[in-house]
Amino acid sequence: MGARPTKDELEAARDLVIEDVLPPEGALLRVLFCGINPGLYSGATGHHFARPGNRFWPALHRSGFTDRQLTPAEQGLLPAYGLGITNLVARTTARADELTPEELSAGGQRLAALAAAHRPAFVAVAGVTAYRTAFASPTTKIGPQDAGVGPARLWVLPNPSGLNAGWTLDRLAAEFARLREAAG
Repeated sequence: MGARPTKDELEAARDLVIEDVLPPEGALLRVLFCGINPGLYSGATGHHFARPGNRFWPALHRSGFTDRQLTPAEQGLLPAYGLGITNLVARTTARADELTPEELSAGGQRLAALAAAHRPAFVAVAGVTAYRTAFASPTTKIGPQDAGVGPARLWVLPNPSGLNAGWTLDRLAAEFARLREAAG
């Protein structure tokens, strides 16, 4: 596959699974970021938040979590920063609205088990609408939550997709920075 997946490569990525990015067992995990599910571009490349225009990696850097802007292909460096990535639903789709409420709910249960096993200080779910469905919490707003996920504190972030036009990169980075400050 070349630098950008072809249309055929994108279609072939449907329903693939991208592995979680986690530190070794027992290592510090300050924040476990949780996306909704990988898109086809991520499935085709094997990297989280890989679609051009997704603002996860720029927001992560601008907020001070990383000392430079990592590329999706450098996701394996995240554990050295005390960070990890997972998804509510592991399978790739063209759009998040292809996921069922049952899949999101099962993903919430899986996320709680993952948090119990890896004990991050914070779980940060990137996507308030998916969070509301996964955790049956229809009034959740962006920011720190009173509820936790397993032993972790919970922060709900805006979806960093470029389609989420209501949140500029500057606003996203500011919300990521609030989380970074809380996570130490």
